Amino acid sequence: MAVLRHFADRSLVRWGILGCGDVTEVKSGPGFRKAAGSSLVAVMRRNGALAADYARRHGVARFYDNAEALIADPEVDAVYIATPPDTHASYALAVAAAGKPAYVEKPMARSAAECDAMVEAFAAAGLPLYVAYYRRRLPCFLKVEELIRSGAVGRVTGVTYRLAQPQHTRGTPWRIDAAVAGAGHFLDVGSHALDLLDYLLGPLSEVRGSAVNAASDYLVEDTVALSFRTGSGALGAMACYFASAVSEDLMRISGTLGEISFPMFTSAPIRLEDSAGVKAFDLPYPPHVGQPMIQAVVDDLLGKGTCPSTGESARRTSRVMDRVLEGYYGGRSDAFWARPLTWPGRRA
Repeated sequence: MAVLRHFADRSLVRWGILGCGDVTEVKSGPGFRKAAGSSLVAVMRRNGALAADYARRHGVARFYDNAEALIADPEVDAVYIATPPDTHASYALAVAAAGKPAYVEKPMARSAAECDAMVEAFAAAGLPLYVAYYRRRLPCFLKVEELIRSGAVGRVTGVTYRLAQPQHTRGTPWRIDAAVAGAGHFLDVGSHALDLLDYLLGPLSEVRGSAVNAASDYLVEDTVALSFRTGSGALGAMACYFASAVSEDLMRISGTLGEISFPMFTSAPIRLEDSAGVKAFDLPYPPHVGQPMIQAVVDDLLGKGTCPSTGESARRTSRVMDRVLEGYYGGRSDAFWARPLTWPGRRA
C-alpha cells in the first residue's frame, strides 16, 4: 500500500485524536503515547476549552476545536476517530480524502451501509483502515485463541454467550439514541462479543435473530437474541438482556475434549474444563486496554507487523448486527434513525 511505503523509512507514527472524551482518558489515549513507534501530537474536541484541558493534562502539543483543522495538520500522520458512531463515517471519509490512515472506535459506524462507504473510500485511496476491537490483542483473549488453536478443547462444537445488564435504569443517553449510536446497547457492547467470535472461530454465517424493547422507556431495543454458525462450522447462540435486574457476562466455547469459559467485560481468569479437571489462566487487563491494539496498528503502519482488526473485519460484525436488528428498525440500509415512527419493533 502507498501508506506503508510512506512510512517505510520512518520509525514513528504521529497521531491526532478526533474526540478526546472519556474513552481516551485511560482506555486508549495514553496508548498512543506509550506504544513503541507512536506519538500523540494533536487532539480535537468541539469544546475548545476541554480540548485544551486534555492536551495540557496529557502533554499533547496542539489542540483544535475543529475536525478539519486536525485532519489537515501536516504534522499528523494518522487519525484516531474516538467520537460517537454518528460521526465515524463522515470523519473517516474526510481522513481518507486527506490521504491519511484512520483508526476508528467501535462500533465501526451506525450501520453496515456506512461501513461500506468507509471501506470503499480507503480502498480507493490505497490507505489502511483499522477499527478498535481491541480484545483481539488483549493477553487473556489471546490465551483463549491459543487454547483453541492448540486443540485443548478438541473440535469446537458449540458457542453460547449471555449478557445481562440493568441498562433500563441507567446509562449514557447517547448510547440509546439511534441517531447517534445506531441502535441501543447491543451495538455498543454486543459488538465486542461478535467481533471476538469472528476472530477466534471465523466469520459468522447463517445469522438469525430478533430484537425487542421489553421493558425500557427509550425507543431502541433492550433485548436481542440470535443464532449463527461459526467459520469453523460450530453452531452458536447469543442473548443480550439490557433490562435485567441482575448482571451476567459469560462466554462458553465447547468442544469434543473440553470447554473454555470467560467473561467479555471483566478482567477474570480464563477457565478451561476437561477430563483432567479445571485449569485457570489469570491474565489481567493491562492498565490501558487499548494499547496492545494500538501497538498492532502502529506496527502495521511501519511495516513491522499485521493488525488483526481492519475495516473489512469490523464491517462483518456490523453486517451481523444489522441482520439481527433489521426487523426492529424496518431495515437498516437507509437513515432509519430519522424515521422512528416506522420502526416495527418500537413499543406502543
